[in-house]
Amino acid sequence: MELTQKGFDGNYFCIVEGMTDWVRVVDINNKVLYANKKMCDDVGRVLEGERCYCLFGKDGKCDDCISCLTLETGKIAKKEVTYGNKVYNVISSPIRNDDDELIAAVEVFRDVTYTKEITKELNEKSKKMFNDIKFAKNMQSRMLPPKEIYNGLALDYIYEPSEMLSGDVFDVYKINDQYTGVYICDVVGHGVSASLLTMFVRQTLRTLSKNQHNINRIMKDLHKMFLSLNLDSDKYFSVFFGIYDRKEREFSYVNAGHNTNPILISGEKISLLEARGYPICNIFENVEYDISSVKLKLRDKLIFYTDGIVEAKNSSNEEFGENRLIDIVKKGNNILQDVYSDLKRFSPEILKDDCAIMQVEVVD
Repeated sequence: MELTQKGFDGNYFCIVEGMTDWVRVVDINNKVLYANKKMCDDVGRVLEGERCYCLFGKDGKCDDCISCLTLETGKIAKKEVTYGNKVYNVISSPIRNDDDELIAAVEVFRDVTYTKEITKELNEKSKKMFNDIKFAKNMQSRMLPPKEIYNGLALDYIYEPSEMLSGDVFDVYKINDQYTGVYICDVVGHGVSASLLTMFVRQTLRTLSKNQHNINRIMKDLHKMFLSLNLDSDKYFSVFFGIYDRKEREFSYVNAGHNTNPILISGEKISLLEARGYPICNIFENVEYDISSVKLKLRDKLIFYTDGIVEAKNSSNEEFGENRLIDIVKKGNNILQDVYSDLKRFSPEILKDDCAIMQVEVVD
């Protein structure tokens, strides 16, 4: 703001008289030359003629006096002050005379008390929300199955969520001494709502598998329990679910809408476990799934993964793809780590989607 010497007769201050902000003009000796009506009314006295620091009950100028800084440099200066129970943002601007000499500084006080209170409240709520999400992430990670042996199946995996909470989940668990449940699931979306559904899937499948190993019955009951949640139609998930029979070394499975095919490594042979079926959603009242099965041998491996692997894109918008994944699998080294390392080189921004890859190997 710039005013000439003529401003001091009050002609140029008629506008600021109607302002809700406080406005005052301070000279080089810290004397208040002018204060608008709003400021005088709120303070309860006429401020013209007193020193600017008297407003704050001081006997000398403030250490961070912005009017002095403005008059020394000719530049706008800012600071925050507290008066009574209110907080103000103060902006000091130079006033020049007709000869372009600095003669005073105009200070505008804007009440930001409410804004500060709202910001503080939002920060506190954000901190609490962050801590809650951090706790939920920790819970989600702790719910992943231990990397150990389940009825002759050795488990290993790599798991990287795109956000703090993931929509991908997988599990390997003993149903009894003969049967083992194995699945990988992809819940639509990310964040809190997706992570809650992953917990629902985990707990429900484990509960439904306690007293039975009939895959179709388990899947029908899973679908029925999902419908009972009465969620919106945009909430759904896909799952590739199977049961391993240790006695027969047979893996039976169904595909409920999962769009990636698990890879079977049997000696030198690489094949895909292809199956089709509808995802778990509230569009269908009843579901039926075709059950497939495959005989496994000692040292056979099954690789399960979600679309965050094959749909990861490089800078040319090219997808990593199933073929690249299979090529890495064929090398037969440290498959999971090799896949993840190649994926990071191919797509540095891999974590735009959840990334989950799981391996089970017949070891007994």
